Amino acid sequence: MEIVFLGTGTSQGVPMIACPCAVCTSPDPRNQRTRASIHVVMDGLHVQVDATPEFRFQCLREKVEKLDLFILTHGHADHIAGMDDLRRFCDLIGGNALTVYTTDEGMARTLAIFPYAIAERPVSRGYAAFKLECMPAALELPQGIIRSTLLPHGGVNTLGLVFEEKSSGRRFVYYNDCKRVTREAVALAQRADVVVLDGLRPEPHPTHMNIAEACAAAAEIGAPVTYLTHLTHAIDYETWTPKLPAGVRLAYDGLRLSL
Repeated sequence: MEIVFLGTGTSQGVPMIACPCAVCTSPDPRNQRTRASIHVVMDGLHVQVDATPEFRFQCLREKVEKLDLFILTHGHADHIAGMDDLRRFCDLIGGNALTVYTTDEGMARTLAIFPYAIAERPVSRGYAAFKLECMPAALELPQGIIRSTLLPHGGVNTLGLVFEEKSSGRRFVYYNDCKRVTREAVALAQRADVVVLDGLRPEPHPTHMNIAEACAAAAEIGAPVTYLTHLTHAIDYETWTPKLPAGVRLAYDGLRLSL
């Protein structure tokens, strides 16, 4: 299994507009964060999770040139705003609609923002077309299984995802944008090789886990390695890396994992 972190930042990105702080002006590329999303390749199946406002640039930067299915974790702007750029991937699958798995809230938001794209085929070459599907608890595919669970995120629930590759048995967990990891989500994440958790900032937040809460969730899950994502400009990579517990690391844009 191959994982590419296309983005690891918050809804405002880092650097933020008109912010002169040390992280926003840092020359360290690990502090340059576009909005959070990942690309997972599981036995050759290409799965994109979320499409940020920078999605097109993320794909060009990381050379994402294939996409078989798309998962929208929830309908907030930093995760849905780039979906129009999925149009190129509709071209690359023969001018057919791209299957989009999401929640009821995600479907409603997609319908509201992209009504022109809800079709079996694009209206013309170069346009987007989405086939909306409710994400099941277990999406069984020839290449493996993608399991899902709902995670609390303020007024909405987001999709927490567990990828299990058929050939290797490797398990990758992606729990982004959540205030806590539920008991069900902890159980689902057992035996994971790598876990990714929302770890917004040092201070508490009403809809996201802060660093301490994310580290506590990482300890409860007990994976060998946990990466924190959705990071604000309060997190300097060099400063915070030595402060984290053993096995907990900061993700950064362009990070690639092979499991």
